[in-house]
Amino acid sequence: MALKTYGIDFGTSTIKISRKGQGIVLDERNMIAIADRKSIIATGNEAYDMYEKAPANIVVTNPVRSGVIADVANMTALLVHFIKKLSGNKRPGLADYIVATPSDITEVERRSFYELIASSNLKAGRIKIVDKPIADALGAGLEIMTARGVMVVNIGADTTEVSILSLGGIVLSKLIPIGGNKLDEAIKGMVKKKHNLYIGDKTAENIKKKLASALPTVEANVKVYGRDVVTGLPALMEINSKTVYEAIAEHLYSIVDAIRIILERTPPEISSDILESGIYVTGGSANIFELRGLIAKETGLKVNICEDPANTVVKGLGRIMDEGQLSSLADSLRPKNLVD
Repeated sequence: MALKTYGIDFGTSTIKISRKGQGIVLDERNMIAIADRKSIIATGNEAYDMYEKAPANIVVTNPVRSGVIADVANMTALLVHFIKKLSGNKRPGLADYIVATPSDITEVERRSFYELIASSNLKAGRIKIVDKPIADALGAGLEIMTARGVMVVNIGADTTEVSILSLGGIVLSKLIPIGGNKLDEAIKGMVKKKHNLYIGDKTAENIKKKLASALPTVEANVKVYGRDVVTGLPALMEINSKTVYEAIAEHLYSIVDAIRIILERTPPEISSDILESGIYVTGGSANIFELRGLIAKETGLKVNICEDPANTVVKGLGRIMDEGQLSSLADSLRPKNLVD
C-alpha cells in the first residue's frame, strides 16, 4: 500500500498539488520552457518569468489548454519534475494519486489524465479521478452529500464550469470556453484599438487585477508600458477602468447567460435550495470587483464569493484524501487493456 497520496489540480494557468495530511504542498504556474526543442531549462514559476521574453530557440508553453491536456509529453515531464521536487529531488516512492478533471469533457480526455500518470516513470499505486465541481464544492466548505442542492460557478483560466450538485454527484453541468485568459485577450485588443498600444499577456493580466470591474462603477487608472503601433517604439500609456470594463463586459455576461441556462434546467426542488443558499463562485477570476453584484443583479439570487477561491479544487482533493467518508467520491480507473 502506498504511504503517500497526492491530489492534483491540473489547471490551465497553475498546477496545484496537495498531499494527504499536509494540505497544499505545491502551487506553481503550469508552464515549461524548452530550448532547441529538446532540453527542459525551466518549469513552473521560473518558466513563467521567461514567458514573452525568451529568444527564438526557447519555447515557453502551457501543456494544459481549456482544462484538458494538450501536450502529454511536456505535462508528463512537468509532473515528474514537481513530484521529484516534493520528494526532496530523490526518486519518488510509491504513491497514490487523485486527479480533478472537468466534468463536461469526453471520456478520452478524462482518461488522458489517468494515462498521463500511469505511463510516466512515477511509481503510481491507485490512480483515482474526481469531477472538478465536486472537489470545488468540498474545498469551498459546502455540504454535497445530502439531498440539498448547491450551485457552484468556477471561473478558471480558460473555462467557466457551472454545476448543480446534490447527493455527492453532479445533477447538471455546463462548461463554456470563457475564463481569465479570455478577459486578458479582450483587454489587449481594447488597449490596441483605443490607444494604439501593443501590450503583452502579463501586462493585460496586471491591468485586469487592478482595474477590472463587473459593473461600470469604478473610476481608476493605471500606467502601463507597451509598444506603439504607429511608431513601433516603447511607450507609456495611462489606461482607465472604463476601457477595461468595455473590453470584458461581453464575456462576463456570457458567464451570466451560462448560469441562467443551468438555472432554467434545474429541477424545481433544487431551485428552492438554491434560492435559499444562493450561488457559490470559485476560481481565480472570482475576485473580479463587483462580480457578486453583476450576478446578483442578473439572477435575483444571493451570490457567495468563496474564501480563497483559486484554491478550492485542490483543497477539496485534500478533504477527499483526509476524510474517509468522502473517499467514495473519487473513481478508480483501470488500465485501458483491462477495460477494452
